[in-house]
Amino acid sequence: MTDKKTRMPANRESVLLYLERDRQAACALADELSLTAARVQSHRFPDGELKLQLPPDLPARTVLYASLDDPNEKLVELLLIAGCARSNGASWVALVAPYLCYMRQDIAFTPGEAVSQRIVGRFLADLFDAVLTVDPHLHRIQALEDAIPNREAIALSAAPEIGRMLVKHRPGALLLGPDGESRAWVAAAAATAGCDYAVASKVRDGDHQVRIALPEVNFSGREVVLVDDMASTGRTLAQAAELALKAGALRVDAAVTHALFVGDALSVIHAAGVGELWSTDSIRHASNRIALAPLLAGSLQSLLAGP
Repeated sequence: MTDKKTRMPANRESVLLYLERDRQAACALADELSLTAARVQSHRFPDGELKLQLPPDLPARTVLYASLDDPNEKLVELLLIAGCARSNGASWVALVAPYLCYMRQDIAFTPGEAVSQRIVGRFLADLFDAVLTVDPHLHRIQALEDAIPNREAIALSAAPEIGRMLVKHRPGALLLGPDGESRAWVAAAAATAGCDYAVASKVRDGDHQVRIALPEVNFSGREVVLVDDMASTGRTLAQAAELALKAGALRVDAAVTHALFVGDALSVIHAAGVGELWSTDSIRHASNRIALAPLLAGSLQSLLAGP
């Protein structure tokens, strides 16, 4: 892997761009594919505006790695980088966003409400020829291309990677999905790990208020691992952990794809009795234990080899 900060050779087949905050995960992905990695240099003016600098001679096929947690300023960065990349020689630009923002709201619940999934999805489709992500938080749609109307909109699942990790750390555990939406992840992780699984039910009363009901499963004396696509406020995981421990679970750990953990989420989760907490590196966090580079590399290689 080479980290070029200025001029790129014009005959390079492809390059992976990244901003400094994504250096570790981006360079790991570049290493998987023997790509050149190039840092986008960033400067903030006193008035808050951004100045970004890309290599001036980019190859025709250029990839940007940018995980989109804390997304509002990052969306402006995407706009600037995609436009600059095309001005600097790229004719095909792809986005690798392990965490993809603004996917949860796919309908307007009240008149005049912005349907952010459609708006941001179209924004990304207009900027990029391909978008590659992991476990997007979709509700009423099944396919990522329904949110991002793009010829190449690819959603991968980290659940098998979580399952392989659990084979090493919690073999034979009962995997528990904290709500119905987690069923796909917990089932896939359980299939890879060779574990039993069950799914709880959830009623959400607000952004920070949820009620959990456990399935009719014997938890007594069992190691339990909560499995989900993301952890934000931590309330869902916390309630599921408390109930499982009250039902006789020997211990409760948790594994998630996206470690958002906003506000006091970590303290809430651990106060509820969760022991180990594992996540992928889609978002930088102390709980990161699962590298996504091997998972992303296969699909990105296919994209780079495309027409």
